[in-house]
Amino acid sequence: MRPLRYSINVTLDGCCDHNAGVPAEDLHRHAAQTLARADALIFGRVVFELMEAGWRGPAGDRPAWTEPFARSINEAKKYVVSNTLTSVDWNAELVRGDDLEATVRRLKQEPGEGLYVGGVTLPLALAELGLIDEYEFIVHPRLAGHGPTPFAGLSRYVDLELVGRQEFSGGAVSLRYVVA
Repeated sequence: MRPLRYSINVTLDGCCDHNAGVPAEDLHRHAAQTLARADALIFGRVVFELMEAGWRGPAGDRPAWTEPFARSINEAKKYVVSNTLTSVDWNAELVRGDDLEATVRRLKQEPGEGLYVGGVTLPLALAELGLIDEYEFIVHPRLAGHGPTPFAGLSRYVDLELVGRQEFSGGAVSLRYVVA
């Protein structure tokens, strides 16, 4: 059974707005390595469209050190959970929201290294279903003073056990947990 891993960048006050983090070369290298280990990515529509707009296609104004991440996400198999999209491409397959639990359970049963999910809304639904096995919070040394925050509205506690910690330049820290 392959695990479902969640990863998110957050500020010290819990904001996970993609503009609130502090980009750095070693963080992008870490993200590229994370994606390269994933058999597939599971995105909701909003995160899928955000990632596609930012990483698909030519580099444009992106720094050269972001290219390994761009290659990793471009090559990755993706599942997009949406009830509004009618089709997807970019190496992606559409999953309807009413099929979420059955699809994710089936994907977890397949052989491989693991699945990754990011974002806010979809991970909340997956946590409610008890389907996330590992959580990674990359905490940036910044206060944002606004949201969104991950797991707002979670109906029950999810107890976690720290299994890994990594520091990055600029003071960001990755904290990895498994469900206790």
